[in-house]
Amino acid sequence: MFIAALALVANVGFSQTTSTPSSDLAAIEWVASSHDFGKIKQGVPATFEFKFTNKGKTPLVISNAQPSCGCTTPSWTHDPVMPGGEGHVKATYNASNPGAFDKTITVSANIEGGVVVLHIKGEVEAAPAVVKPN
Repeated sequence: MFIAALALVANVGFSQTTSTPSSDLAAIEWVASSHDFGKIKQGVPATFEFKFTNKGKTPLVISNAQPSCGCTTPSWTHDPVMPGGEGHVKATYNASNPGAFDKTITVSANIEGGVVVLHIKGEVEAAPAVVKPN
């Protein structure tokens, strides 16, 4: 009897889905969703601003921008972006370690699918060794 009750509760719980009609969602159009910094100098942070337009019929709200690691710091338009309006997600990469990098920023917003992933990549060139005089 317990198992039958559990199955009934599980069936009712999973059959109720909450979906937002696509007409109630914002639509984000990026100028570019990836950026290649090319070669950058070690110790000099590199920043790129991903620009977008809200092509939907409702205000676009970015709730979060999560980098794939602590070496990337995002900032973004926090105010709602009205239909036809523009906003940005800025990504700053801390170029402290030499070598190639390929990082992502996952942007959460009231868009279809709920998230979009932005990419930055490049290569940090090692700073020249400093020779101390005796």
